[in-house]
Amino acid sequence: MDLTGRTVVITGAGRGFGRALALLAGRRGARVFVSARALPAAQSVADEVALDSGASVAAFACDLADPASIRAFVGGITAHVDRVDVLINNGARYLDGPGLWDADDDAITDTIASGATGTLLTVKHFLPLLRASVGADVVNVVSSAAEARDHRSQAHPAFYAAKAAQAGFADILSRRLRPEGIRVISLYPPDFTDGDPLHSAWEHASRTADGPLTAQSVLDCVLFAIGQPRDCFIRSFHFEQL
Repeated sequence: MDLTGRTVVITGAGRGFGRALALLAGRRGARVFVSARALPAAQSVADEVALDSGASVAAFACDLADPASIRAFVGGITAHVDRVDVLINNGARYLDGPGLWDADDDAITDTIASGATGTLLTVKHFLPLLRASVGADVVNVVSSAAEARDHRSQAHPAFYAAKAAQAGFADILSRRLRPEGIRVISLYPPDFTDGDPLHSAWEHASRTADGPLTAQSVLDCVLFAIGQPRDCFIRSFHFEQL
C-alpha cells in the first residue's frame, strides 16, 4: 500500500515491531513520527528510517505511563502537522512472571498505566488531529492475552489486565468513532518472532504453516486493514495459535 502524503504516528517504536512499522511506513512514502520512552532509542530508529528510505521522520520521547509526557508528545507533533492519518498504538510495557508476587507494586502500576491508560490518553489527545484527516485509522497492537480464556502467555497478570482494558477501550471506541469515519483496528497476535520482518530472505524462509507467527504477517494485516476503501471497517484480527 502506498502511504505517500499520509502522516503516520507510531508509539513504542524504539525497537522490535515498532521499529519495523516505522521502516515500513517510511518505505511506503509516509511522513513518520516515532516515540519511545527514551529519546535516544526513538532517535536511533528515526535515523535508520531516514537512511533507509529518505522519508521525513521525527523522534519524540513519550512515557505512556505519564500523562504529562503524552501531552508533550502530542504537542510536539501538533507543532509539525495539522493532521494525523494513522495512529499506531504499539507501545506498552511487557511484564514477565505468572505469579502476582513476581513483580513489585511499581512495576505492576507502570504496566497497567502504559498499556491501558496510556492508549486511552494517546487517542484522546490525538483525536483533534485524527479528526482533521479525511480518513483516519487508529491501529491498536493488543495481544492474544486480551482474549477470553487465553492462558498461553507466561506474562504477569498485570499485563493481562492492561491488554484486556486496552481491548475494551478499542471496542467501544470503534463504535463511537465510526460515525465520524475514523476506523479503529485492533490486532490480537500471540507471541510472534521478531527476526527481520523487512528482509525478504528471512521472510521467505520463516513463513511456514507449522512455524510461529512472524512479524511480517502482523505487518501485512496492518497494511491490509488501512488500505481498504473507507466503507470497509475491519474491527479486529485474531490469529489461530499452535
